[in-house]
Amino acid sequence: MQEPVIFPQPQEMTMGEGAFVLDGETAVSYATTTAQPVADYLAQSLRVPTGLPLPLQLAAAPAAHNIYLTTEGADEDLGEEGYTLHADTTGVIIRANAANGLFYGVQTLRQLLPLAIEQEEWVPGERWEITAVSIRDFPRYPWRGLMLDVGRHLFPVPFIKKFIDTMALHKFNTLHWHLTEDQGWRLEIKKYPLLTEISAYRAASPIPSDRHTLDGKPYGGFYTQDEVREIVAYAQTRFITVVPEIEMPGHSIAVLAAYPELGCRGEGYAVRTFWGIEKDVYCAGNEAVYDFLQDVLTEVFDLFPSEFIHIGADECPKDRWRECPKCQAKIAAEGLADEYALQSYFVRQMEGFLQKNGRRLVGWDEILEGGLAPNATVMSWRGSKGGIEAAKAGHDVVMSPNTFCYLDYYQGEDTDNEPAAIGNYLPLQHVFLFDPTADIPADKQHHVLGGQGNIWTEYIQTGDHVEYMTYPRAVAIAEALWTAVSDDRNFTDFLHRLRVHLARLGEMGVNYRPVDPELFFAP
Repeated sequence: MQEPVIFPQPQEMTMGEGAFVLDGETAVSYATTTAQPVADYLAQSLRVPTGLPLPLQLAAAPAAHNIYLTTEGADEDLGEEGYTLHADTTGVIIRANAANGLFYGVQTLRQLLPLAIEQEEWVPGERWEITAVSIRDFPRYPWRGLMLDVGRHLFPVPFIKKFIDTMALHKFNTLHWHLTEDQGWRLEIKKYPLLTEISAYRAASPIPSDRHTLDGKPYGGFYTQDEVREIVAYAQTRFITVVPEIEMPGHSIAVLAAYPELGCRGEGYAVRTFWGIEKDVYCAGNEAVYDFLQDVLTEVFDLFPSEFIHIGADECPKDRWRECPKCQAKIAAEGLADEYALQSYFVRQMEGFLQKNGRRLVGWDEILEGGLAPNATVMSWRGSKGGIEAAKAGHDVVMSPNTFCYLDYYQGEDTDNEPAAIGNYLPLQHVFLFDPTADIPADKQHHVLGGQGNIWTEYIQTGDHVEYMTYPRAVAIAEALWTAVSDDRNFTDFLHRLRVHLARLGEMGVNYRPVDPELFFAP
């Protein structure tokens, strides 16, 4: 019997004989209160497409013809996210040490069912069967993420939930939500209402076909705190942590448009319309800036239970700081070497505040410049060099290099036949080669928490376009982050498995990019 197609590929899988057929007598049972929410999720996700009642039952032990979920009796070596799944002709048993492990077992179970399981209609008489198989599975890394930028273009709550659902199928566990930018602030902060009255709106946007011309159309919006709580809670039911990014000290002119006293010049600011990097940033010599950001982060803490808070800290020009009396006075008073050391000072102040509140700072690899804050986690984006450097120095790292993980890059060389992208070329076959610990010494690899793919949205205006840019490249990233690298792993095998998986994504309504046919015949 042919092995089922599962993404990410499980660590261990052994085929059995026959299959378990779901019918009107099948129940979803659970042994513990910890397992109940996952069992309920499974039953609800299968009832509509199968047309079966699939009642939910509390049971002390597996019973014939049941799908049984339990957090008892699992191997401790599986950790919190690992699971075992055993299916034979009598039923299915999923075991894990924690609810998130059960949930990943359920995602695997979904992919063991026929493709039509994702359709919201039932064909009478259809056989819903699960191939007999034994699986032992656990993730390679604890940080398996995607980043979605809503600062340039924002997307409605229903789409964010759909995006989370598709992430969950691929066992991603981190949504890095890029909420603030020069071109728009997207998060309601009660103490500073001008952030949503002024900072959330720009006068116009660049035309995708002519990037030096504005369209003349005002653009903006934001997420209310209630909407944020709704999204965070929804993600939690899918065992996805939402990590917010609040940009500082750069990419902040949208804030300065509302609160000009926080900038070095103190006047003349407007929410940026063109993409790119802005010279006006927070004034690092002004104590009011630190007070403002601490107020903002205090509300962020209430909205996001995430251990990590992302502060950005990338692409911060030093032009204004060099001319600013307050910044120069701060450099002198603190005995700092230069403006790069001033940025390091800024980051250390924010790290101290985060630690005081039980949170951890993560920032883009520019936080290495001028000296890295003691406990900061580096997200390496300008290639892998910054992450390698940080890991060697004993700092935790999330690898997100643009050389493998920037999903806003073109997927095809013929850009005239691709939707708008920011530039560059990152085909699926190159993303497949992503290995977060490449070139990191073995004794430092434990500092690599994992990695993520990034969807920047300067030229991505709709949910369909987000999905087109994300999938199937994110499938390759998911597998690199979950499945142990093996010597026999090859792109041709990946492609043939992917052909089946893309049909499943299509049934889920995901607007993926088709794989170039010639890849299947490449040498």
